Amino acid sequence: MTSSPNTILLAGCGHMGSALLHGWLKSKLPLRLYVLDRHYQPPAGAPVTVWRTLADIPEDFRPDMVVLAVKPKGADAFLEALHERLGRGLSHATLLSVAAGRSCANLAKASGGMAVVRAMPNTPAAIGAGTTGLYSAPDVPPARAALAAQLMKAVGAVVEVPHENDLAAVTAISGSGPAYVFLLAELLEKAGQHLGLNAETAKLLARNTVYGAGEMLHEDPLSAEQLRRNVTSPGGTTEAALKVFMAPDAWPATVERATEAAAHRADELSQ
Repeated sequence: MTSSPNTILLAGCGHMGSALLHGWLKSKLPLRLYVLDRHYQPPAGAPVTVWRTLADIPEDFRPDMVVLAVKPKGADAFLEALHERLGRGLSHATLLSVAAGRSCANLAKASGGMAVVRAMPNTPAAIGAGTTGLYSAPDVPPARAALAAQLMKAVGAVVEVPHENDLAAVTAISGSGPAYVFLLAELLEKAGQHLGLNAETAKLLARNTVYGAGEMLHEDPLSAEQLRRNVTSPGGTTEAALKVFMAPDAWPATVERATEAAAHRADELSQ
């Protein structure tokens, strides 16, 4: 038995919105896709209806889910305008927000009372390798919470959290996490050049090492700690480096302080 298609309105098709849409188009999910964006151009033949402005949306349009991918600063104003346009047409819709720093309470108020699911994806979603933290408010129907998870799984892994304030920790670890990894690659490149390698060689070594280690973490069931130990021969080169990285005032303390700072800022932005 084939499921009835869900009607999805994607509001905003920038980097994250377009990544989501690309994932949905590749998936086999039964969806009717509508995009609200001034500039998005769909691929030829793509089963997507594009509207440029709110005024282009038919007043009798009835979405099952509105995916909010606009900039956080404009989220409230957009939702208020959408509610003004569609009114009761949103009464059975669920809001899936990927706008960082906007709480369920704020989003529900701005949208005229929609049930809200908050998602915290990260930038590797652009290549289908994202990680998303997902929180569903208590008034979200289970079927809609499941649909939200399916939509985000189209661009990577999904972790559902039981409390909204858990999203601050998600932001600190996976939401901001790619930047930490990119910084490591950047610093390894610079260190390679400091040790005498040319820039292109240092870049290749650093990037492929990060990529390969990431693949091992993804594919190997061993813990990260055990994988680290497997590389570390007693008295060897890796152990010499790790003694520096793992000094009490080095990585163990720095990573904890850095992620606490990110989580604290995520809490502030959600107020």
